Amino acid sequence: MTEAVQYSLTIGFDITRTKVVLRASEPFQRDLASLAIRFSVGGQRSLLMAEVGLDDFLAGIEALADWPDDNVEWDKELLALVESVMDDSDLAERQLRGEPAQLVGADEVVSMLGTGWRADLTSFQRRDVAHLLSMQHGANFSVPGAGKTRVGMAVYSAMKEQGQVRRLLVVSPKSAYESWLFEAGECFKEPPVTTVMAGAPDPSAEILILNYERLDKSLNALAAWLRAVPSMVILDEAHRMKLGARGIYGSACMALGPLSQRRLILTGTPAPNGARDLENLLSFVWPGQGRRIVTNAVDGGDLTYASQVLRPMFTRTTKRELGLPPFETRIRYVPLPDGSLHREIYDALVGRYSARASAEREDFDALGKAMLRLLMAATSPALLGEAESRYDPLAYRVPPLEVPASDSLFTLMRDLPSYELSPKYKEALKIVSENAEAGRKTLVWTTFVRSLTTMEQLFAAFGPAVVHGGTPDREEQIRRFRTDPDCMVLLSNPATLGEGISLHRECHDAVYVDRDFMAGRFLQSLDRIHRLGLAPDAETRVTVLAAERTIDQVVALRLEQKLEFMGKILDDPSVQQLADLQEEPSIAAGMDMGDVRALMSYLEGSGK
Repeated sequence: MTEAVQYSLTIGFDITRTKVVLRASEPFQRDLASLAIRFSVGGQRSLLMAEVGLDDFLAGIEALADWPDDNVEWDKELLALVESVMDDSDLAERQLRGEPAQLVGADEVVSMLGTGWRADLTSFQRRDVAHLLSMQHGANFSVPGAGKTRVGMAVYSAMKEQGQVRRLLVVSPKSAYESWLFEAGECFKEPPVTTVMAGAPDPSAEILILNYERLDKSLNALAAWLRAVPSMVILDEAHRMKLGARGIYGSACMALGPLSQRRLILTGTPAPNGARDLENLLSFVWPGQGRRIVTNAVDGGDLTYASQVLRPMFTRTTKRELGLPPFETRIRYVPLPDGSLHREIYDALVGRYSARASAEREDFDALGKAMLRLLMAATSPALLGEAESRYDPLAYRVPPLEVPASDSLFTLMRDLPSYELSPKYKEALKIVSENAEAGRKTLVWTTFVRSLTTMEQLFAAFGPAVVHGGTPDREEQIRRFRTDPDCMVLLSNPATLGEGISLHRECHDAVYVDRDFMAGRFLQSLDRIHRLGLAPDAETRVTVLAAERTIDQVVALRLEQKLEFMGKILDDPSVQQLADLQEEPSIAAGMDMGDVRALMSYLEGSGK
């Protein structure tokens, strides 16, 4: 009878697959203690067992070279993960050193897709597929409209043809379901069984699609589905898991990643808040090595050098490569005049008190501590007041009432629409009316739902379509904007409509009434009207509104810094262009309420 092998060290996953468990036999107790302290995070759970985060284990894996005994047992899934990550890391380093590397050529791609493939690929799509097939895992950071979905399908088809995978799990926003279902039917002569996951994973599905919100609650079922046969995982709009293991989406993705034979991420905005976002995305693709590569690349502060170091790790098709016409991006600083109630209330919120505001100092202090409240107040402090529902619009009076001298400033804040029209709404109204006069439709963005419903009333003469999280007939609203000649404006927020929809054929003007600090959301929303398929002579114009001497200027500065970083990391001038918006004067600064009243009366009378 053969005697069982006594391993000095066994290395495997914990139950979550986000940590590595090291178990030593008793004679190697001290060696395990020495090994455990070599990793930056983790530690011993007992004399013979240590636990290390997967990312930290792979980043410091060279410590295993000092283990005193060769009789080591590896978990097969973990070993396969380590080998594939190291292979890709070695390939990238050889490319950087200019050494010969086994790369797939763009002219080889079509033959690798198999006889079941039928869809056309553009030259840049073939280039992107070739890059991704040259590595075990990959990242596609191409801009929206470049066909990342089709590229992902092509990589899957080639891997299936080689016998490496037999299933595909796609994690995407709900807005992208339609695209994945369409491509599954379009790309293959015999479309694979493709299912959007409802309750549990369909065991008969070859391609399974679900959204990020469902991941955490479905982990065990998805793990079993991935384990059943060799599988590939694609994260679409992967910036949604940019928090990595610190976020719900990210930790779920990190747990599923090691179960796949091949991992691919797709996003046009991979570093919306800086290097940390990119570290987390690449950590999903290449645990341990992804974070190390990004950290080493950006540590010196030379982003041009960092871009060169990171370039072998991803592929990107830019807007310039798509042949899109350039677009105008401008920022208008809208004045909040001294002496106005709006200015007095905003100043009180940030600690600059007038005599009237001093009496309610504590109330204004409490309101002014939240960033979102300051963003609201820069548009209209009345948005901070209580309402029966989050959808209640501000009730503006045209013409306004006289400001009562006896009312407190807090009361005046609540009733502000009776006395003053928000300078931002006034500016947006002027832009929309001028565009409508020229036969141009306008997409107006704002962060806040009450701001949307308020502008719905103010812009009533333009037959506005409105889309937010609570809109029951979203598709009908979008259809009306696209097809109804009397619907000249679409009002929405980037959180709802910032991804997964194309409006570039109907609309070439966008106005941002406000922006938050999320650079990725800003970029994604811009691409709704500037993407592949745009007419060569189309004039696309983007106007950002910012209230002078408010938090809007802080937002503009931080977004400028974030976009500058992302543009340099990706070596993409179109992103860098957005970091330096051209300033232009307000066109509504001279309008008083009488002018607004006359404009609205004219619009109602002319039937616009």
